[in-house]
Amino acid sequence: MSAVLATAGPSIYWYLTRATGAVALLLLTLAIVLGVVDVERWSTTRWPRFVLDSLHRNVALLAMVFLVVHILTSVLDSFASISIADALIPFVGSYRPFWLGLGAVAFDLILAVTVTSLLRARMGYSTWRAIHWLTYASWPIALVHGFGTGSDADSAWLLALSIVCSALVVAAVMTRVVVGWPGEIRWRGAALAGTGGFALFIVLWLPAGPLGAEWARRSGTPSGLLGHSHTATKAGGKRR
Repeated sequence: MSAVLATAGPSIYWYLTRATGAVALLLLTLAIVLGVVDVERWSTTRWPRFVLDSLHRNVALLAMVFLVVHILTSVLDSFASISIADALIPFVGSYRPFWLGLGAVAFDLILAVTVTSLLRARMGYSTWRAIHWLTYASWPIALVHGFGTGSDADSAWLLALSIVCSALVVAAVMTRVVVGWPGEIRWRGAALAGTGGFALFIVLWLPAGPLGAEWARRSGTPSGLLGHSHTATKAGGKRR
């Protein structure tokens, strides 16, 4: 049955998986940008601090909602064998295990941040703050996961979305680094180095990786699905 469905073209779950993943990346980007620039310091009488803080929190929670739907539709899609455990426990799946595992890592980090934020009043500030920093690590991991697991990594819309999201994050980091310069020069330099290093990695990796030849095979797609993926693509659909 799985083989028959695979050759029939993408299912509604496949479209939902891609759509919710893209929206989740955009919302996560906005949450990261709001956190990096520390929007609370820009509060005014028109935009008081509690409004900006609520905006940041609600965008992050909405990103979590789309991530949950993204995972559920991936599990329900019969094309590839992906279980709830694969989505929560990194690197245990059979379908593109490394790249799918990165998605599990990103989700676990965001889940930890979400849960501790809801319990913030019961936690010490320093503990909450340390865990909250995990959000910043989840964003680059999620971006690489999207490129590594998606068969449409070379599509114009996904590349455009990724470029826009990356530009927003870089702009946020630059804003945070410039404001107050040269105070705390050590962490500012680390932020610039980390951002620049990741950007360079993406530029060098994409042509040889997801945008290169035979990425489906090289990324760890089970051999039994490679032929079905090729057939579906020739028929006008795209598979993971």
